[in-house]
Amino acid sequence: MAVRWHGAGDVRLESVSIASPGPGEVLIRCAYCGACGSDLHEIHDGPHAIPTQSPHLLSGTTAPLTLGHEFSGTVTEIGSGVAGLDVGDPVVIEPSYRCGDCEACRADRYHLCRGFGFAGLMGDGGMAEQAVVPAYMVHRLPRGFDLAQAAILEPAAVALHAVRRSGLVKGDSAAVIGLGPVGLLITALLALRGIDPIIGVDPIADRRGKALSSGATIAMDPMAQSDTTADIRRLAGGTGVDVAFEVVGAQASFDTALEATRAGGRIVLLGLTGRLEFDAMSLVNTEVSIVTSVGYNDCHRELIDLVHAGRLNLKPFTDDVVPSCRRHRSCKRWPRGTSVASKPSSIVAGAPDNRRRGPGIAGPRSTKLNQSPDQSGLTQI
Repeated sequence: MAVRWHGAGDVRLESVSIASPGPGEVLIRCAYCGACGSDLHEIHDGPHAIPTQSPHLLSGTTAPLTLGHEFSGTVTEIGSGVAGLDVGDPVVIEPSYRCGDCEACRADRYHLCRGFGFAGLMGDGGMAEQAVVPAYMVHRLPRGFDLAQAAILEPAAVALHAVRRSGLVKGDSAAVIGLGPVGLLITALLALRGIDPIIGVDPIADRRGKALSSGATIAMDPMAQSDTTADIRRLAGGTGVDVAFEVVGAQASFDTALEATRAGGRIVLLGLTGRLEFDAMSLVNTEVSIVTSVGYNDCHRELIDLVHAGRLNLKPFTDDVVPSCRRHRSCKRWPRGTSVASKPSSIVAGAPDNRRRGPGIAGPRSTKLNQSPDQSGLTQI
């Protein structure tokens, strides 16, 4: 069975046949699969990324297709030419397609591949009992690694890539504007790097509480502040933060980031939106840099090590466990999002690690583009 996208508002739980893996491919018994804000956009008003007319360059797929690009599981079959994996290995999927031949891939920047795409959006994904994926997507996990937490490694990789792009070093200051799961994961990773202060900004009280638990020095409600940017600058020594992360995708939050960043500082833009405006004269005169961040590149292994060592706890991002037989109905009920910054950690889960069905671990489910109240879920497959 698989959760299949046929069109906007048309998501079905269907029986699908899975072929044996071909050369360079691996068959995965899916355990848990997160539901991302990108999925919500496709469900409510897609297609945006899902190919419907021409097959994707690398997956060769067009709709209908199986959703889900944040997933973990167990290897059940290995195609020819695959090394380093064994049947029974617990694994997590890094779902980005790559050709290996273009200029970006040759420079090890495969997240900018000319054929870039995600399994679960541009090809069949992990919201299913089984999935066949290219072996290069598969990361073996240490024995005993929580497969529910493993499904959160994909949004954690988005956060880690942004932190790397920021150039922050120990002792620098940062503001994180937008405290959905990606913002919270950025906060946790900044705390591990000794960034101080870390100032979180979000109007939702539950998210601010989670930010403090994740390592934020302070969490502010922009709706309750008379001058949010002045308060951020004051908390960062009077001149502003070294780096501001915009994780919402809205003009107001972008303006806050601009005004809260010190001269010579940097803004890392993760939130997706169509158009933003800024005062170019002010930007030039203060030499504030705007850096964008998309996807991730070679992040999963570092995150696996951090979680395995107990330094990064992803359990708070895996709240309700929803059986896959209900996920297609749950997907349709999720509200439309207005920003593409928070990334929902709703998870579709399967039973390989014997996790019970039902409410799971505490945590937020927001999404890369959903600003609805926090709820999390894992779908059991």
